[in-house]
Amino acid sequence: MKKRKNHSAEFKARVAVEAIREELSLSELAKKYGVHANQISTWKRAALDNMTSAFERRGRDPAGPSSADIEKLHSKIGQLVVERDFLADASVQLLGTRGKKW
Repeated sequence: MKKRKNHSAEFKARVAVEAIREELSLSELAKKYGVHANQISTWKRAALDNMTSAFERRGRDPAGPSSADIEKLHSKIGQLVVERDFLADASVQLLGTRGKKW
């Protein structure tokens, strides 16, 4: 019984780049590197899907908000709640409920 091969990331990248170039067919690449053609297709697809991560900025997640932004938003929410409560009380005093209940 054969043991599974564990290929390095460099090997996978090299094979995926050759598959992306399409200078050789998948079957020719499979014979050249001793890997099944389906595996090469999987590596090629993974390389193409993850290619955008190579061009993202390092060190900070651009999609994630900073703690300063979160603190600013929390204070704004608090201010809006106070204003809403004040206006609700003022409208009841000026206009009465007129049969409406919140």
